[in-house]
Amino acid sequence: MADNTAAAAPVAEDGGKQPRSVRVVLLALMIAMLLAMLDNMIVGTAMPTIVGELGGLEHLSWVVTAYTLATAASTPIWGKLGDMYGRKGAFMTSIVIFLIGSALSGMSQDMGQLIGFRAVQGLGAGGLMVGVMAIIGDLIPPRERGKYQGMMAGVMAFAMILGPLVGGSITDHWGWRWSFYINLPLGVVALLAVSAVLHLPRKRVQAKIDYLGAGLLALGISSIVLVTTWGGTEYSWGSARIMELIGIGVAALVGFVFWQTRAAAPIMPLHIFRSRNFTLMSVIGFITGFVMFGAVLFLPLYQQSVQGASATNSGLLLLPMLGAMLAVSMVAGRVTTNSGRYKVFPLVGSVLMIVGLFLLAQMDTGTTRLTSGLYMAVLGAGMGCLMQITMLVAQNSVEMKDMGVASSSTTLFRTLGSSFGVAIMGALFNHRVQDVMAERAGALGSKVTEQSAQLDAASLAKLPTAAREAYQYAVSSGTHSAFLLGSVVAVVALVAAVFVKEVPLKGAGAPKPDDGAVQDAAPAASIAEAV
Repeated sequence: MADNTAAAAPVAEDGGKQPRSVRVVLLALMIAMLLAMLDNMIVGTAMPTIVGELGGLEHLSWVVTAYTLATAASTPIWGKLGDMYGRKGAFMTSIVIFLIGSALSGMSQDMGQLIGFRAVQGLGAGGLMVGVMAIIGDLIPPRERGKYQGMMAGVMAFAMILGPLVGGSITDHWGWRWSFYINLPLGVVALLAVSAVLHLPRKRVQAKIDYLGAGLLALGISSIVLVTTWGGTEYSWGSARIMELIGIGVAALVGFVFWQTRAAAPIMPLHIFRSRNFTLMSVIGFITGFVMFGAVLFLPLYQQSVQGASATNSGLLLLPMLGAMLAVSMVAGRVTTNSGRYKVFPLVGSVLMIVGLFLLAQMDTGTTRLTSGLYMAVLGAGMGCLMQITMLVAQNSVEMKDMGVASSSTTLFRTLGSSFGVAIMGALFNHRVQDVMAERAGALGSKVTEQSAQLDAASLAKLPTAAREAYQYAVSSGTHSAFLLGSVVAVVALVAAVFVKEVPLKGAGAPKPDDGAVQDAAPAASIAEAV
């Protein structure tokens, strides 16, 4: 069995400049992260045009759901494959699969083909996100990782802002198929850069892949995502279909945990959860995903419906939140690199997240864009403290041989948190909007929101003045309830942050941890050997 210690790429303790080859690899990783994050944002803008050409409106939600399901289900598997057979090979394979899915999606002739090819894309996207973080974990020692993972948080924020604008422009000028084809040149650049410059030790383990564990985990995750996606929309929460999915999901996850204690090479070794810090970071990551994607969903809706903003610029509406998240994430990474300490960030981030959500819950029909922008900036600053610090601490809490599993598990918990956040906050929002509309606009209000509590700009403009004002009040009431719930949920992140034990990062000259966390092994090769 090959040495499990990947070649780390130590950087100068004085923050010296990285060799050019490492900067090339980091650029390729940023492109890969951009591909994974940008795709859904671009495609979402193009969806009306896609439906107009391919038809299949009744299957529209599956274009997004297929991608999300495949990404979530494959994330832990990619992490384990990288640990077992080498990070570089797994990462390049995921890029190739993503590009194949992109090309096929662009060539789709009907909605069924598009859904299937989007699932292929999602399989590759799961490996992109995990591979980026795991390779950074291999190349960069923990003391230096913060600033680079902060850059990746910046890429995520950039994708959320840029996606709708790029998607609209591509669709209008080149056609919707280029929403997928645009991935190809970027992906090829990333693939060539990684192939030529990144050289990590090859691995080969004797144990076979845990197919049963992978299948049970994929089934459990898929059931959970479908429950959160369909519950309250496609099916009522108490329907037989939702109950069946819940039963299947619980049974699969219980079976998965049971099997992981017996598998020779478990797909997600449970011993990583013995580290208090790793478990706490999983909880904080789940809450961060819950809050962030709920905010990304409801803030543009509020600004469009209540403040009269244009849907075309929906990405720019989130600029105060995403800009603050980007700036604070970069600062947090730099401070962590310089000091080797990080506990302050989960604590401060959780407090800012609670305060930001509580402030957003106070918005009403008279709230100005400046005021809501300031509230969003507070929330963004909180998330900036948390986004990549959770990954950094999680990676610092496991052995190098489990780096991929740690990265994939943290990513998975954030993904599941986003699914639950959108579902639970969405259900509360819809229920509140429909109740307020029935209360303030009577039968007309009930009829207006009978199909959906979310109206597009065209439908809103057609409403009588009284009904439109009632709807604006209902939306502000719905966002109040959703964000208030979010602030309560965020308290869990603060409680978890209190119990985080600051295990000094490698390079800080601190003693070994005693809470079950394991410092990264000494680099197996110099940076020249790693790249």
